[in-house]
Amino acid sequence: MTQHEKLNYVEFPAKNIPATKLFFQKAFGWSFEDFGPDYTAFSDQGIDGGFYKSDLVSTACNGSALLVLLSHNLEKTQENIELSGGKITKAIFSFPGGSRFHFTEPSGNELAVWCKISA
Repeated sequence: MTQHEKLNYVEFPAKNIPATKLFFQKAFGWSFEDFGPDYTAFSDQGIDGGFYKSDLVSTACNGSALLVLLSHNLEKTQENIELSGGKITKAIFSFPGGSRFHFTEPSGNELAVWCKISA
C-alpha cells in the first residue's frame, strides 16, 4: 500500500517532556530519541510522532484531534496507565463495535484506548 498522502506523523505539546517520556515508557514500552531538550520523537507505535516543549495541551474539549490506541485487554491497559501516572478522564464505556476510555498523560494531553467487540 502506498504511503503517499497518508497520515504519517503526529506531534503533541508537552509541558514536561521527561515526565511524558517516562509515562509512555512505563505504560506502553515506547522508546524515544531526543533532539535537544525541547523535542523527543517516538516511532513504531502505529504512527510515528513526537513531543515538543509547550505549555499547551491537546484535549478533545478544546478542539484537538483525539488519538486512540487499540488494546486487546482494556482493563489491563487502564491499570498500566494508572500505575504509570496517567489519569482516567472518562471511565470505560460501550459504543457500537467496542468499548473505550479516555486518559491524560503527565503533560495533560488526552488520548483514548479502545477494544473491539469480539465477533
